[in-house]
Amino acid sequence: MAVTESQIQAGGLNWFYREAVPIGESDKPPVLLLHGIVAQSYSWRGVMSDLAKQGFRAIAPDWIGHGFSDKPDKRTFAYTPTAFLQGLEQLVEALALERFNLVVQGYLGGSVGLKYAQQHPDQIERLAILNMPLSPAAKLPWKIQQLGLPLVGEMATQDPLLVDRTLEGGGPYQVDDADLDVYRRPFLTSSAAGRALFVTVRNLQLKAIMAELASGFKDWQKPTLVAWGLSDPWLSASEAETFAQQFSHGEFVGLEQVGHYAQEDWSDKVSEALLPFFKQMTL
Repeated sequence: MAVTESQIQAGGLNWFYREAVPIGESDKPPVLLLHGIVAQSYSWRGVMSDLAKQGFRAIAPDWIGHGFSDKPDKRTFAYTPTAFLQGLEQLVEALALERFNLVVQGYLGGSVGLKYAQQHPDQIERLAILNMPLSPAAKLPWKIQQLGLPLVGEMATQDPLLVDRTLEGGGPYQVDDADLDVYRRPFLTSSAAGRALFVTVRNLQLKAIMAELASGFKDWQKPTLVAWGLSDPWLSASEAETFAQQFSHGEFVGLEQVGHYAQEDWSDKVSEALLPFFKQMTL
């Protein structure tokens, strides 16, 4: 199933997004997929195609500052969790998504995506969580942390090879050169990509966001799947399983030989976890 590329204005900014649309009419809720730091909507290409083949419209944006979306100066867009959350709210409105399945992954897509679900539960049909920090004990790995350090980070984020080191450092596989070319392209095109990444990492506010999520999800009632790459060197599978078990409609699935960027490492395994979950009747 073809994955197309589009752009849309939301909140005065230009968002790039990828989309896969099923053939014929479908009454299934669409699926919104959010990527993590350094990745792009491109990471979801295999999963999106699989979803569309099963009748689900799949939409994956590049975060502001990532991929091929706008990379404004920090005076225009603050690159804080609050700014990303507001941007996501504006994007969802621009895309006219009323109720949808949400898939989140990573230190950015995960934390902002869960904040969105927490604040807009009536819009969420089902929630799927891939590798992301899920407890106040979670730490930012050095490979990402160094990208936000003064001077060191400002230089490191201008090196297109940071993409290789980060994507491959999160799992057991090398990423194909043709795919790395897509991830590197924004950094080769403009220094704005590196500047945006530097500010994003500096402003993650990981501990504060994790504390908010820990308290804010105690009453979560929507069906929730935690699908976890067990070869993630940065985050604990046991903490992820504990997180899933707190929900009356929670489910944990371990993905063998899959790392932090699960959808890039082995999209077939991610699809095999997501599709049965999304096909279930919502309670």
